[in-house]
Amino acid sequence: MPTDEDQLSTYVAIREGAADRLSELLRADPELATCPLGGPARGRTPLHVVSDWPGYFPNGPRVAELLIASGADVDARPDGGESPLHWTASSDDAAVARVLIDAGADIEAPGGSIGTPLDNAIGYACWNVARLLVERGARVEKLWHAAALGLLDRMEELIADSAPAQEALDQALWHACAGGQRRAAERLIGLGADVTFTPEYGRGTLIDAAASDGTQRANLIEWLTGLGLRASADTVD
Repeated sequence: MPTDEDQLSTYVAIREGAADRLSELLRADPELATCPLGGPARGRTPLHVVSDWPGYFPNGPRVAELLIASGADVDARPDGGESPLHWTASSDDAAVARVLIDAGADIEAPGGSIGTPLDNAIGYACWNVARLLVERGARVEKLWHAAALGLLDRMEELIADSAPAQEALDQALWHACAGGQRRAAERLIGLGADVTFTPEYGRGTLIDAAASDGTQRANLIEWLTGLGLRASADTVD
């Protein structure tokens, strides 16, 4: 079992994107790539650490590649939790998600905070990872998936397969608006979707959903704000 000191050094190297330092640690003890890390990692695997919220850690894709090359399990789920791909699907870190998928991560893995990685990605407005998952073969089997991504042909197939219940139409309309998909929204309203609907997990109206930043953009804004920057309107006297 790696020492506590080496586990902490591995965690720090991952978060800082210190690829050379991480390589040294992994060469000295390859088990560091696979073991749950103690300390601030709180039992997460190294791949979970690089996939964790808010994502976009320095050299994240390279770090993920190093860990996988050293034996890290791309589908690891400590204590039955989420996989690393679920986590990248919740932060919209498509670059790290791509590394995981290229290494064979299960794109249909169930049991995430919402469901599959695609459920997570769309549910958390992580549009880049959502599109990546579909490009790599993730199944679009739910009307709200197709609506959110503006996959109009797939929407029509799903509608034809079984007449959607009112709840399914309403949910799909919400996600179409959140994804900025006007044509999908128009089609759903034409089918009777309720324009006053707000899901239990949502806030405000369809306009609020349409005006949301999406996870990646919101993450960027939060980071820039942390650097002390403000929108121009905030600086006007």
